[in-house]
Amino acid sequence: MTSLRNDASARLEAVSRRDLVIDLARVACILLVVVIHLLMIGVGYSPDGELVVSRPLEAQPWFAAATWIGQIMPLFFAAGGFTALTAWRSLLRKGGDRADFVRGRVLRLASPALPLFVFFAVVLGGATIAGIDPALLDTVATGTGSPLWFLAAFLLAQCAVPWMVALHDRAPRATLAALAGAAVAVDAIRIATGIEPIGLLNLAFVWLFVQQLGFWYADGWFRTRHPLTLVALVVAAYALIWVVVAAGWYSPDMLTNLNPPTVPLMLLGVAQISLLTLLHRPLAALMRTRPAQAVVYLVGSRAMTVYLWHLPVIIIVEGVSLLIPGAAPEPGSAVWWATRPIALVVVLGVVFAIAPLLLRFEQVPTTIPDGRRRPGSAAIAIAAVLAFVPPFLVLEFFLDLPIAVTGVVLLSLSLWLLRARRLAPA
Repeated sequence: MTSLRNDASARLEAVSRRDLVIDLARVACILLVVVIHLLMIGVGYSPDGELVVSRPLEAQPWFAAATWIGQIMPLFFAAGGFTALTAWRSLLRKGGDRADFVRGRVLRLASPALPLFVFFAVVLGGATIAGIDPALLDTVATGTGSPLWFLAAFLLAQCAVPWMVALHDRAPRATLAALAGAAVAVDAIRIATGIEPIGLLNLAFVWLFVQQLGFWYADGWFRTRHPLTLVALVVAAYALIWVVVAAGWYSPDMLTNLNPPTVPLMLLGVAQISLLTLLHRPLAALMRTRPAQAVVYLVGSRAMTVYLWHLPVIIIVEGVSLLIPGAAPEPGSAVWWATRPIALVVVLGVVFAIAPLLLRFEQVPTTIPDGRRRPGSAAIAIAAVLAFVPPFLVLEFFLDLPIAVTGVVLLSLSLWLLRARRLAPA
């Protein structure tokens, strides 16, 4: 026990020597996602005893306006760009190459996703065999699987990092302008033709643009701007969002603009990274405190587990509450809102309770041990595609039993292709 405490203390000391503002932003984004999903799922009993299922948060008149602040996925992708750029440059200094980087990124996303797809395959398969109402099963599966879209978008953006960094180093302004122009063109064609699948191209252009902002942040561009310049960027970004929304081209609900990703998300990225820079000094001071470092380390080291598993846990907690007298008030009622902090503590408690069981999937080693060799570039490329397909299918068609089973098979193959091979005997 003493050695564990010493190890944790050593890790915290190492963390304290880093600039953790980006890590704080990533953790805050993940926790906000949990809070939003908890408030969007309402399951309880009305005063007359009828079961009520609703989405209380979306029913609020201020909900759409709140998404202009609460839609924080652009900030998460920008933070991911910062982390990826520094990791890529560190890997280069150690003699690594593009294949090493892509392999590491795919491992870190595919590995924690596999047990979740196994869970869904088992649960949905069992429920189907048990004869559960298919409509109810479809509703639950669609809701609990919705966060998986992120894996497709983030994997695509992260695997492109070595090439996007090269473009950034060669022509940063032209690269950013080209991505923005491509995203605008895709949206314009989609809006003009009404063909929604065209918008899927922005799964690349929008998120690569936002990730590129993280490169600029890492290189110090935002930090060297005058505060008034950053304020002007925030105002300009939100003003442009207002213009395109007022023109009727986009929904005022920024969550709706998430699938397919649209130009307003790029503008939100500019505003959010500028705001983060404006707040960097007080946030850095906060992150010099031990309690803040401990929270960031605790959540950050289990970030994928919290993100991937919080919705299934929310559904389970809501289901259990129905069996406890008085624990499931009518969704949207004053009592329901008052009990949300308690529900949040319970959900996070359950997630962190199961986290040790999933830790080996989240903290998968990416280094090649002695006596083994890295798989070839072709195998790594195939593994990346295999890992991309299951979450992309969820993004397009929503989760169901066939997609869950497909995810188990393809992610297992992906991880098998990425494993280190034994060296051939001399």
